[in-house]
Amino acid sequence: MDQNIESLREALKFSPDNIPLRLHLADALFNSNHLDEAETEYQSVLSKENNPRAKMGLAKIFYRNGAYSKCNVVLEELIEAGNVDFEVLLLNTKALVKEHAIADAMVIYKRALELNPGFTDEELDAQLRIATGPELEESLQEIESSFVQKPTIDFKDVGGMDAIKKEIDLKIIQPLKHPEIYQAYGKKIGGGILLYGPPGCGKTYLAKATAGQVNAKFISVSLNDILDMWIGSSEKNLHEVFEVARQNTPCVLFFDEIDALGASRSDMKQSAGRHLINQFLMELDSLENDNEGLLILGATNTPWHLDAAFRRPGRFDRIIFVPPPDTSARALIFKLKLAEKPVEAIDYAILSKKSKDYSGADIEAVIDIAIESKLEEAILQGVPKPLTTKELQTAMKKHKPTTNEWFSSAKNFALYANQSGLYDEILDYLNIKK
Repeated sequence: MDQNIESLREALKFSPDNIPLRLHLADALFNSNHLDEAETEYQSVLSKENNPRAKMGLAKIFYRNGAYSKCNVVLEELIEAGNVDFEVLLLNTKALVKEHAIADAMVIYKRALELNPGFTDEELDAQLRIATGPELEESLQEIESSFVQKPTIDFKDVGGMDAIKKEIDLKIIQPLKHPEIYQAYGKKIGGGILLYGPPGCGKTYLAKATAGQVNAKFISVSLNDILDMWIGSSEKNLHEVFEVARQNTPCVLFFDEIDALGASRSDMKQSAGRHLINQFLMELDSLENDNEGLLILGATNTPWHLDAAFRRPGRFDRIIFVPPPDTSARALIFKLKLAEKPVEAIDYAILSKKSKDYSGADIEAVIDIAIESKLEEAILQGVPKPLTTKELQTAMKKHKPTTNEWFSSAKNFALYANQSGLYDEILDYLNIKK
């Protein structure tokens, strides 16, 4: 063993209570990779006093041994006690990354870089994707140019859905028109609404119309826009989307398939997914950022799979059922989808009446089937042949409403997992008495 270590041990025989000398020995043992013996010496110091240097030594031993959870516990004790130096924060960051606690690691790494702005670490920078200065600005500009829209539609372009539009008006539109009244009651301008219902029923269109109604910017984000093959990038992507939305207020930030982003954490087998949800909740709570004027809409086909934490006050605290389009809405959808196609004396009232429970996507599928039935004749004669009401009705017989499958599943949740009355609107739509 190193002669220096033997000399230190010999000296300790004559001065066993000499804390600096024992710490010197512990550090020498650690540097010589005698980790078990170093841990014994650090623990000996800590049995006599709460020594930050000994705790840091223990944390480094735990990290090197792969005991990352124990390492983080010790480091958190140091940070809570006010021992917040760069070395502590950096080791805490590395140990959190090893535990895949990426969102927490990003916060700690940010604090570390504030103490040492010039520090770089290729592995940490790659995993945490910490961007600052021009790099961050460039990333935000790229997101802004790709996702920020200025909608040209508003509620007058949405057929039917009067009750839904009224609720969105009260939650989102009126606060922007009368901020002083809402602020007098201590209510924030903004917040979240969750739209749920069968697929293809216009949730995205309604969200875009909401932005147009208040002359706000619109950002639509799907799961594929957020998730990244590299662990950690997803949290960074999500944070930057929120940052762009905050810079463009008033802004409607719309999350499609939010059940995929916010699935129940108890169902998550991979910790990376749980950390992404935690990052999402942190952005919604906006402890470090201002969400004033940021209007957040989420859409899901399966609200029962969404983590309950998303439905707490201040998050998605208003949940709205978006059913299949009603009679007037179906007539409007047929008109819009057939607007630039060759048609002949279409009876929209009959089509609307016959297409009960059809979603907007179903209506589009019906039109496609009718078109396919005309293509062969049109090709033979060399000119487009107009679609008729009869042909569209025939197409309906070949394509049944896809919403039926959704309702058969949703009915079970509404009947047997509806303690808070969250899904009463499904039962009302199906004319089922509670």
